[in-house]
Amino acid sequence: MRAYDNFIVFIEKRFNDTITMSNGQELYMDTKFDEFKHRVNEGVVVGTPFKHETPVQEGDTLYFHHLVVINEGQPLTGKDNHYLVKYNKKETINSQCICYKSKETGEVFPLSGWAILEPVEEAPKLKSDIIEIVTLEEPLPTKGMVSFDSEELEELGLKTGDVVGFRKNMDYRFKIDGKEYYRTRSEDLLYVEV
Repeated sequence: MRAYDNFIVFIEKRFNDTITMSNGQELYMDTKFDEFKHRVNEGVVVGTPFKHETPVQEGDTLYFHHLVVINEGQPLTGKDNHYLVKYNKKETINSQCICYKSKETGEVFPLSGWAILEPVEEAPKLKSDIIEIVTLEEPLPTKGMVSFDSEELEELGLKTGDVVGFRKNMDYRFKIDGKEYYRTRSEDLLYVEV
């Protein structure tokens, strides 16, 4: 089955609502108080869009925007656990597809102009040698290290390992194989550290 301009993914459940204890016992957690934190952001591709040629194959893992599963998500009518994920190759803002992982190689490839960044620890600035300033609020991230190459980043002269800056609130955290990354649009990158 193929949709016009959407991927179709199989998602076993929309939220990570269980915790496995060290003794193997599984506990259920109510996610309604923080749906965003516990949402699932990946699924197995079972259909690719016929409007667009993409390198994504059935069986690959697609990582997507939280709107695919939040607020009842975008289920495919008549198919349990199947969801539509909007894809637009040219307009990042209109594409819910962030990246995919090849089932063949395990490599990750960004889609639609998304930049996938690893968090970069920013060293705290000492304002005084005498008084220690204590901050109770965690500062918002404004830089990250490019984790995966893409055509759009290459056009900007960027490559894996480059540390780039972006505006506050332009990051979005998600995980690939348990490791946390930021996703941001390539056009929201402000500078590269040299």
